[in-house]
Amino acid sequence: MMLYHNPRCSKSRQALAILEERGEDFQTRKYMDDFLSEEELRTLLQQLNMTASELIRKGEAAYKEQGLANASEDELVAAMLSEPKLIERPILVVEEQAIVGRPPERILDLLP
Repeated sequence: MMLYHNPRCSKSRQALAILEERGEDFQTRKYMDDFLSEEELRTLLQQLNMTASELIRKGEAAYKEQGLANASEDELVAAMLSEPKLIERPILVVEEQAIVGRPPERILDLLP
């Protein structure tokens, strides 16, 4: 079990607290420090069953500054790789499935 975590995000901290309170055995990856590779991001998209346009944070200044509203999926992936704050969070991966914890309680859907 892996939680893609941004400690500066309240929703991410709430998801982390849920896992800790339940005593789950999990790892965290601070993806803002430990950047994802393109392969890892594309795998996450498959596990989430989402497109890059669904995962990208459209409210971020970087999204507007880079003019990503009409960008292709490949351009959005490239933007998320270069600006990890554009990746929606938190993301919990359990085996081959993943879910975005928005709201944080959604992660419970993947827990055994």
